[in-house]
Amino acid sequence: MVSLAGWRELVESARKLGVMLLDRSMNLSVAESCTGGMIGATITANPGSSAYFRGGVIAYDNAIKERILAVPAEILLRHGAVSGQTVTAMATGVCRLMQTECGMSVSGVAGPEGGTVAKPVGLVYIGVHSIGRSQAFRYLFKGNRDEIRKQAVEKGLERMNDALKSQD
Repeated sequence: MVSLAGWRELVESARKLGVMLLDRSMNLSVAESCTGGMIGATITANPGSSAYFRGGVIAYDNAIKERILAVPAEILLRHGAVSGQTVTAMATGVCRLMQTECGMSVSGVAGPEGGTVAKPVGLVYIGVHSIGRSQAFRYLFKGNRDEIRKQAVEKGLERMNDALKSQD
C-alpha cells in the first residue's frame, strides 16, 4: 500500500492540478484501468475538488472500454488494452461522456502476473486530453503492484499538469 507520506505527496500534486483547472475554469474526468480508481480517489481527497472534477470510469474490462468510453474495437484488437492508442481513445471518450475539457486515462500491467515479453509487468500508458489535444505517454515502472500503481497515478497527474501548462 502507499505510505502515508507517499499518499500526501499524491494528494498535494492533485491539489496543484485542481488549482490550475480552477484558474482556467476547466474541468476534468478520468478513465482508469490498472489504477482501479486511485486517480479519482487522489483527486477527491482534496476538499472542494467537486468544483473541477466531474468523475471517472474504472474500465478494467475491454468491453467497458468499448461500450462506455467508445474505444474502437479495432484499436483494442490491433494494439491491445495496454497501448498509446487505447489510452488516447479512453481520454477523449471520458471527456465526451462526462462533458469535460480535460481527461486523463491509464492502462497497464501492474502485475505481479499478466506480463509478456512485448508488454512486461510495469508497462503503463497514460493518456491526457485537453481542449482538443491528446497525447499518450509510455512508462516502464519498477516495483510491486502497489508501487507501479502509485507511480502511474503520480505520472498521470504530472502529465495532466504539463498539458495544461503547455496551453499557456
